[in-house]
Amino acid sequence: MANHTFQCIDGHTCGNPVRVVSGGAPPLQGETMLERRAHFLAEYDWIRTGLMFEPRGHDQMSGSILYPPTRDDCDVGILFIETSGCLPMCGHGTIGTVTTAIEHGLVSPATPGELRLDTPAGLVVAEYRQEGRFVEEVRITNVPSFLHETGLTAEVDGLGTLTVDVAYGGNFYAVVEPQEAFADMANHSAAELVGWSPKLRAALNANYDFIHPEKPEISGLSHIMWTGKPNASGAHARNAVFYGDKALDRSPCGTGTSARMALEHARGNLSVGDDFVHESIIGSLFNGRVERQVEVGGRSAIVPSIGGWARVTGFSTIFIDDRDPYAHGFVVT
Repeated sequence: MANHTFQCIDGHTCGNPVRVVSGGAPPLQGETMLERRAHFLAEYDWIRTGLMFEPRGHDQMSGSILYPPTRDDCDVGILFIETSGCLPMCGHGTIGTVTTAIEHGLVSPATPGELRLDTPAGLVVAEYRQEGRFVEEVRITNVPSFLHETGLTAEVDGLGTLTVDVAYGGNFYAVVEPQEAFADMANHSAAELVGWSPKLRAALNANYDFIHPEKPEISGLSHIMWTGKPNASGAHARNAVFYGDKALDRSPCGTGTSARMALEHARGNLSVGDDFVHESIIGSLFNGRVERQVEVGGRSAIVPSIGGWARVTGFSTIFIDDRDPYAHGFVVT
């Protein structure tokens, strides 16, 4: 029997939680963060579930663990943990992690004002604006993002037939836009969106394949994005992203914003240099921008950047005690 202790710094990015594990994480093997992620999932996923699920976490909980980088051109490696698994990339998680790491001296960047991050999805560069000891804004240059497929259909009990486009922004997203069965996210409660999302996700994964063309280890549709007209001044669009078993992202979702920008670029609605301001379900904003056009696996893609803010809310020492029957967490579904 053992009592495992983890030092954590809690915070949120535009409303969505970020729990940064600053101590107690196990060493991982692997020449890349993607290989280290595989090692973590094979042997230590109980740490993720213990820290993210109830009774130590909750349905929306997400976080990260800091590691030495596997790349010479990076300052730090990041493993993302949340209720839905170990994501290859997490935008709000990166903004929160960078804010926490800089404000509390967890990382010393080679270049002040810039943190180069070794993530399972690839290199992510974060520029941050610091005033005194506080980080006021972080802009991440994300991994190449692209439109995966258009016009995919699925039957959702209680809603009807939906047609979605799927785009990649670090994770695969099904984007639900106005149509006969769905007009606007504002017309529905959060509970309705949470109820429909796993049905839609399961149907799409059963009928279609979602595999990154250059990194086949990244596969499967994990996120559902419900869309609507913006309420906030200056916003171009509004969204609510479903992840995990029953979570709606309180932030505008960084990788989701990247995926939606890739979709709009493929449609000809966004060009290099254009801004895209995305509003969350609670009204917080991410400021997206198309940085450049690239190719991924022979298909057109963009490199997006996302600007946002985060706040630290507290410190915690968390025990995962093998004597506890709920040591590895649980989810009530």
